[in-house]
Amino acid sequence: MNDSMLKERRCQPPERWVRPDGTTVACTEKLKILHENWREIHALVQDALDDAVLMGCTVKQVKQEYKRLIDEIECQYSEQRQSRRR
Repeated sequence: MNDSMLKERRCQPPERWVRPDGTTVACTEKLKILHENWREIHALVQDALDDAVLMGCTVKQVKQEYKRLIDEIECQYSEQRQSRRR
């Protein structure tokens, strides 16, 4: 297995996405969007990391700062509660 295949394998989205109540998101369209967003974010962050390193930054510091960025992002919406069907 070559390096790009290993990187691709490591960067897969989670096997399942969960709701606040612990149930799995199963809607095909929702999963498609979640996976597409994952791939787009991965590509954007990869490009940004590569740019930063080419401009002289260290990989370690750039990753620390991007992790901080993610940790500081606040969601604009409240988490959805799944209504129980009777």
